Amino acid sequence: MTRQTESQEGHPDHGMTGRAEPPDRTQVRPEKAGAQSPHLDEGEKDQAAQHTAPHALMLHEIVREEGEAALERTVVALMWSSVAAGLSMGFSFLTSAVLDAGLPDTSWRHLVSSFGYSTGFVLVILGRQQLFSESTLTVVLPVLTRREMSCFLKALRLWIVVLFFNLCSSWIFAMMLRVPGVLGADIVDALGETARAAVGPADTFPTFMRAVFGGWLIALMVWLLPSAQSARLLTVLLITWVVGVAKLSHIIAGSTEVAYAVLAGDASIADYFSRFLLPTLAGNVVGGMSLVALLNHAAIAPEIGERR
Repeated sequence: MTRQTESQEGHPDHGMTGRAEPPDRTQVRPEKAGAQSPHLDEGEKDQAAQHTAPHALMLHEIVREEGEAALERTVVALMWSSVAAGLSMGFSFLTSAVLDAGLPDTSWRHLVSSFGYSTGFVLVILGRQQLFSESTLTVVLPVLTRREMSCFLKALRLWIVVLFFNLCSSWIFAMMLRVPGVLGADIVDALGETARAAVGPADTFPTFMRAVFGGWLIALMVWLLPSAQSARLLTVLLITWVVGVAKLSHIIAGSTEVAYAVLAGDASIADYFSRFLLPTLAGNVVGGMSLVALLNHAAIAPEIGERR
């Protein structure tokens, strides 16, 4: 009798079969780095945990919550933030031209001047302004997670407002650059050369594909920023430099360039829409939404379902 009691006290009751019940998968959490190390004291274990890369689900939720907050903003707030973002993105065009004008005509000039392309993105992202390509990722995650028509309609409202005022303010910036006497002749020449190249060929498929890669990289940058922490600036600089140096297409940065070409008489308004806006918009949406938002969400969707 005593042995039976000791056996019952020493082992958990697993029912009549004597088998352990499977653990509740919804309660499983990734273990902190160094938690089981016999070679670290408690303080060192805490330091190791601080250097652990965030779990994919954590990154997803951080970006999703940013999207949820954006969905709740008023139209007026979205409008002013979008205007600010469109104007800020114009500095990518201007800074690249300034560097082009100041650097010697060598094989490496484009590699260096492309760092100017990052300027607008730094201003927008660190300034928390509303940029269309960024919204492609952050807003689509709540739509995929909640799967509600009301959420989709809010996202559609945001996309329309942000895109419209991003584009309007990009034209305003291009008009400001066209004011005579504001910039030196060498910078004006560099602006014109960059603008003419941005119009794109009559065959829009290359522009579409460049926009797919551009939207892909920008959305990936948004996904990486929560884990970048103190390296946020470096992350923005590196990824947007790749977009610039590879001459990939971005709907807002490119809008300022092509608008400048239209105002200078180097392209028509029909060229703006047919050779730039439509293929670039389609490519950025495909790259940012399908290749990043959908794939990254699909990778952890089963885990989200288990924890509900």
